[in-house]
Amino acid sequence: MARSRVSSASPASPVPARDEARGRSRAVNLLISLRPSQWTKNLIVFAGLIFGEELLNPVEAGHAVAAFAIFCGLSGVVYLVNDVRDRDADRQHPTKSRRPVASGALPVGVAMGAAAVIAAGSLAGAFALGRAFGLVALGYVGLLTIYSATLKHLVILDVLTIALGFVLRAAGGAVAVGVAFSNWLLLLTLLLALFLALSKRRAELVSLADGASNHRRILAEYSPYLLDQMIGVVTASTLLAYSFYTIDPETVRRFGTDRLLWTVPFPLYGIFRYLYLVHQRDGGGNPSETLLTDRPLLACVALWGLFVIGILYGPLA
Repeated sequence: MARSRVSSASPASPVPARDEARGRSRAVNLLISLRPSQWTKNLIVFAGLIFGEELLNPVEAGHAVAAFAIFCGLSGVVYLVNDVRDRDADRQHPTKSRRPVASGALPVGVAMGAAAVIAAGSLAGAFALGRAFGLVALGYVGLLTIYSATLKHLVILDVLTIALGFVLRAAGGAVAVGVAFSNWLLLLTLLLALFLALSKRRAELVSLADGASNHRRILAEYSPYLLDQMIGVVTASTLLAYSFYTIDPETVRRFGTDRLLWTVPFPLYGIFRYLYLVHQRDGGGNPSETLLTDRPLLACVALWGLFVIGILYGPLA
């Protein structure tokens, strides 16, 4: 039913979108293009601080905040470059046509100039934080640049690249605070990011229907059935990997407790809730928005975080 409704609708006209965007100042349009609403994805950099047991160390906490800010800047640069490259396709999308670059409210030259300045400043800050962190940040920019140029058009490699971007964020957060990041947690980051990327592809494919490949060419290589098979594999792998991590002897020895096992119901519920939103509520097209607007999912993530902190640092230890 949803598929037929979307396919019968005509693409949104860019004229109202252009007028709306041009009613804002160029600075506001630039800020919107940096996608601050998507910066929640960079919260993964704090995993190293929390699981490295440095949360109460003010110096390392400051380093983690700096790493978060740097990745926000770098991810904003990636969004700007993508908006410039995809502006023609975005004009055919019912909501992306309202983006400042696609609507013409933010000139391409201004967008690319701002991207260059922000990238230079963010990378300079990254190397100031430490050579190792600077190299991770540089690798993140390089990987996402290659993604924007070629990898986004290669089936399976497109979602794997997105997931690797999250792994680099997590690794960067650990490097910034000088802690060793568990291989289990890196694997979990990869799997969870892959779950979200595949779910997003499915949501786009279903919502855009026959016009999906016109908006994102790679969608022609996928089908809902194929994506459901991949999501099923990744869902099971994510939950098993997290469960094994909580009871791994190295984890128990490092934290001096086996009570992280108590937190398993939270990712179990969170993933099932997300699948419910994707399949029953036509959600999942914007993972950051879904996390911030769905109260049960937000409560689940918050409770998981509180339990983890309570077990590692507080009364539940």
